[in-house]
Formats: sequence, C-alpha cells, structure tokens
Amino acid sequence: MSMTITEKILAAHAGKTEVHAGEFIRCKLDFVLGNDITAPIAINEFERLGADGVFDGERIGLIPDHSTPNKDIKSAQLTKQMREFAKKYHITNHFEVGRMGIEHALLPEQGLVLPGDCIIGADSHTCTYGALGAFSTGVGSTDLAAAMALGETWFRVPDSMKFVFFGKRQPWVSGKDLILYTIGKIGVDGARYRAMEFCGETISGLGMSDRLTICNMAIEAGGKNGIIAPDEITRAYVEGRAKRPYTFYASDATAPYLETFEWDCREIEPQVSFPFLPSNTKSISEAAAMNIGIQQVVIGSCTNGRIDDLRVAASILRGRKTHPEVRLVIFPATQAIWQQASREGLLDIFVEAEGAVSTPTCGPCLGGHMGILAEGERAVATTNRNFVGRMGHVKSEVFLASPAIAAASAVLGRIASPSELGITEDVTCACAG
Repeated sequence: MSMTITEKILAAHAGKTEVHAGEFIRCKLDFVLGNDITAPIAINEFERLGADGVFDGERIGLIPDHSTPNKDIKSAQLTKQMREFAKKYHITNHFEVGRMGIEHALLPEQGLVLPGDCIIGADSHTCTYGALGAFSTGVGSTDLAAAMALGETWFRVPDSMKFVFFGKRQPWVSGKDLILYTIGKIGVDGARYRAMEFCGETISGLGMSDRLTICNMAIEAGGKNGIIAPDEITRAYVEGRAKRPYTFYASDATAPYLETFEWDCREIEPQVSFPFLPSNTKSISEAAAMNIGIQQVVIGSCTNGRIDDLRVAASILRGRKTHPEVRLVIFPATQAIWQQASREGLLDIFVEAEGAVSTPTCGPCLGGHMGILAEGERAVATTNRNFVGRMGHVKSEVFLASPAIAAASAVLGRIASPSELGITEDVTCACAG
C-alpha cells in the first residue's frame, strides 16, 4: 500500500507495516514536552494516577517559557513545581531561566527532536517539528501525564492534504507569508485533524527557519500536524546537533491525499493577517493602502524568533529609528540565538533603532507579560494568533506578519512594506560595522 510520510512515521511507531487514514493506533513516542502553563497540570495528573516513574528521563522536555522570567508569585510556584518534578524523576531536559528558550525553537536547536520522530507536546504549536520530517502534534495535559509515565499514546491516523508551492518568490515573501496565504485560502478549519504536507520547488528552496515557521502554524488551519519531507537542508541542520539516531521518510509517489492545492509563488505577495483570525489575510499592497496606524511591534516568538528572522528585521531597521508612537519589542527565541545576534551586531541595531530586546519568553504572544496592549491599541506581530484579546485588552487588535513587514511597520508607524522605505532587495543583515 502507498503511504504518505505521516502514515509511514505513524506505522513505524505503531509497530505496523502500514496504517490507513481513520485507523486508531497506539504509538511509541520519541519525545514529549510541556511548558509552564501545561506541565504543572500534567504533573498533578501524573501524581493522581499514582505513577511510580517516568518512561525515560532523557525523552521528556520541561520548558518554562510562557510566563518567564516569572512574572508573579503564581508563575513562580508553577516553575518551582516543574523544577522539583524534574529533580525527583531525573529529567535531564529541564531548561530554566538563563538556559531556556521558547520551546519550539529550543528543542530543534538542541537536537532533541529529529527526523522520523513521533512527538507530542502539551502545546498546540508542537506541530513545528514537522519541518524536520517528524510527526509532531499538540495534546492536552492529561495526555501528557499518561505519556510521561508510559512513553506512548493513541492517535487516529489523519487524512493528508498536499500543498505544492512552485515559482520564484517575490521580494520579502517568507515562510510566514506562505503559511498565512495557505490559511487565508482554506480557513482556520480547512485542515481540521488532517496532516498538512508542504512540498514543491519553492519549499525545497527554503531554509530551516522558514520551514519551521510554516509547520508551526499548521494548527492555525486546524491541522493535526504539518510536515515537510527531509532533505539535504534538513540533514545539514540536524547533523552535529542530533542527540540520537534519526530516520528520513518520504511519501510514496502514489500516496493518497484527500485534497491537493498548487500555488504559484510569483503571484503571492507578503501577507498580513487582520483581526481576529489568522485566516483574515490581505496582501501587503491592500494592507498598506489602508493606512492603519499602530502602537506596538513584536518581533519574535516560536514562529519567527530565530536568527534568520532577526537578520531580516535588522536589515530593515539598520540606520533607522522606530516611529515615535510605536513600541518595538524583540524576543530572540533562545539564549543561543540571543548570543548569535549579539555577535553579529544585530542587538546594537535594534537598540539604536530604539527597540527593546528581551530574554527569550512567550510573554506578549499570549498576552501574558512584557508587551500587553491597552484598549484601542494595535500591534503588528510575528506571532501566530490574533484572536480577540490575544495580546491584551479585548478591544486591542493584532495583525500577523513576517519580520520584514513588522520591521518596516515599526519605522513608519503603520502597516507597511520595506519597499516604502526604498528597500527593494530582500537581503539579510551583515555584521555591524
């Protein structure tokens, strides 16, 4: 039987030669994770179940990233609970402040999630790791509790959808724009409980940062998982950082897909997702013509906080100032990314542009801290959700965009394209000097 890459990975972890869409299976897990919002709930359930140990202390990740550095007493208590649990059960991959990062950037960086893996996490954006050619999906805290004890979970094998991108990208069109375009076309439930497989010559030409961004937002279309077949770009990324062996899988040429979409990237402009759904997309030409003033720009998150994202933002902000009515906050996604950005002089560019650079945190993305919006304020953000009240007051608004659009908007004080600053070439920032 012909199978998709998702079906092949699930079959291998279920100990079967083949699986079919709609089939219920039990799978062994390569890695499970929780953060400071979800892991404490899972820990409570783990203890209530009476489990006497975890399945593997090296295959569990506990990452406090949502409300850290601790914003209040409650968040401090939650991170303390995680710390004590990690110590009790010898969980080696517990990352505290100073060592932590935003989970979906940190785990690939550390080589803890790999091609061919089957991964669950108590966070909806766990689908990020599909960019490596893994099956990864978000679950609830109760499922995480059971998985920490058993090292396995159950799935219904999803139907697969194929998204084929071809043609040369227009200037400033990134992985963020391709996934926003996709969500705009199919809607926030267009891939509900389906595997979203991204392929085509354009996808093959993308670096790992763009691939991670695309798979990160599969959940915003309702996808069970997003996935990109691994190739030499994948191999170059994981070699030297992989903590264990990995396997490359690929879909069969005659694999079954519920739907197939093909899009010519020569016709796709940079995208902006308007409130209050990621699917409410417009081209930058449409958005800029509306002259929408903003009060805040957020560059970072598990979606766009990697070094490539910071380089793009810096290439636009270099030698310019943030608009006086705009607050610019920048969140490198891990400590290593922060250090790399510092070595390249990017942090100096951000500070000279009058932006504030933070330690890694998810804070503003979920309206937690370090960038909350007041009533009536608007933000352009490189994050992944723009629901009502997502970043603060219920009468605030969030517009989702790429680092390039966010940086240009910060300078002009309104939703804007880099071309409005006279920047026509899509280039990344060189070292300062």
